[in-house]
Amino acid sequence: MVRQHQPETEWTIELLTVQKDDSILELGCGAGYAIERLVDHTAAKQITGIDSSSAMLRSVQKRTQEAIRSKRVHVLYGDLNKLAFQSEQFDKVFTIHTLYFWENISGTLADLYHVLKPGGHFVITFCDGKNDVIWTGVRDLVQDELLPAARKHGFSDISFMEGPVSRQFRNVAVMGYKPFH
Repeated sequence: MVRQHQPETEWTIELLTVQKDDSILELGCGAGYAIERLVDHTAAKQITGIDSSSAMLRSVQKRTQEAIRSKRVHVLYGDLNKLAFQSEQFDKVFTIHTLYFWENISGTLADLYHVLKPGGHFVITFCDGKNDVIWTGVRDLVQDELLPAARKHGFSDISFMEGPVSRQFRNVAVMGYKPFH
């Protein structure tokens, strides 16, 4: 899985525009490849990953054990549909290939707004097609639910971007910012 998702993971990390001292949350951290890349290639101060798979969390723990020991990385068992973090705790929140599993898009976006600091942003990366075929179900989900919910919950500068094609899959992302008060 790690090697399969490398192009979209690298692209998503670029979209985060990580700054020194950023606190970052990954929803559905899987085996921890993105967290490892953030540790090794950015000046992020704090990186937190949540996942609902104990096996995946064990993989992240092995992959980032030194960063966990130094308290730069935290990995938690959790449900990305019910975020239990303090208000305005993170500068950046991202997720790769989890949108398909969101039970309540509006509720999850409300949670993202709650946990992001003013000026922070989210990046939601997912596939919306393969080869020349657009998956209309995913596109409709984005147009009819994700984008309206992001606006409803107060995000600004919301954008939809096309990313790298990986294994014939079309990777795209939605990004939005929490305005300063």
